[in-house]
Amino acid sequence: MARTSMNPHEQSRNRTKKWCEGGVLQAAGCEVILDNRDPMEPRPFDEPATVRAAGMEYVNIPITHGAVTVDTMQQMHAAVKQLAGKKALLHCSSGNRTAAALIPYLMLDKGMEEEAAVEVAMKMGLRSAELMELALEYTRRLGV
Repeated sequence: MARTSMNPHEQSRNRTKKWCEGGVLQAAGCEVILDNRDPMEPRPFDEPATVRAAGMEYVNIPITHGAVTVDTMQQMHAAVKQLAGKKALLHCSSGNRTAAALIPYLMLDKGMEEEAAVEVAMKMGLRSAELMELALEYTRRLGV
């Protein structure tokens, strides 16, 4: 059996490329890819070009490790609201950042209670207590 030295994050990023080039995302009706990785993060392929060549919109809202603020959560919340009615794939490299940034949307726009929204985010890949707290702080500032 052949072994690969590719880590799970690289496998995930390569999967996105295959899905774009193979028409899987388009067949599922995907219109937008929202990428939460910093543009300086390593990438095994030119995702913006690949997504656009496949006829989809590419949006990058970096959620940079160690530099995330409540304003970052506000930007992500606004972007997710703009995706209403569109089929989109949202991702970072592990799910941690994207899942955290979806907490405000789940609570403010979908009416989920905090515990339920955090549980959904954890199932999506949230692992950072710091990111979770920033998302909840943003949500609380808006009165929830």
